[in-house]
Amino acid sequence: MELNSIKPAEGARHAKRRVGRGIGSGLGKTAGRGHKGQKSRAGGYHKVGFEGGQMPLQRRLPKRGFKSQSLKFNAEVTLTTLERLGLAEVDMLALKQAGAVNAIAKVVKVIKSGTLTRPVKLIGIGATAGAKAAIEAAGGQVA
Repeated sequence: MELNSIKPAEGARHAKRRVGRGIGSGLGKTAGRGHKGQKSRAGGYHKVGFEGGQMPLQRRLPKRGFKSQSLKFNAEVTLTTLERLGLAEVDMLALKQAGAVNAIAKVVKVIKSGTLTRPVKLIGIGATAGAKAAIEAAGGQVA
């Protein structure tokens, strides 16, 4: 094979449709644009969502809702999860390795859901007021 003998695959290339080139082409006179109207004219078209002057749907509907993009970096851990882990010291890395929180989590907080019987020391992890009381009651501490 030589560079001067390379050709595209059969059927890969086809002739461009030439409009407005006379009756014999099948696309003469109006060139496939129909008769009159905005869509038949050069440069004449409307913006996306335009409804002919009627108030567009995106303006008729009320604005509502917001979803924070930073929420995906926050995670919650329950007291039951801490109980199940069975570790004396719990930090972010331990929770990620155990699969208790997502790998992309940056902020972890313990919430008071369930019970805790064994003492647990939290390192670099926040806790709600109720969860902190429950951890300290079980003999643990929140650092």
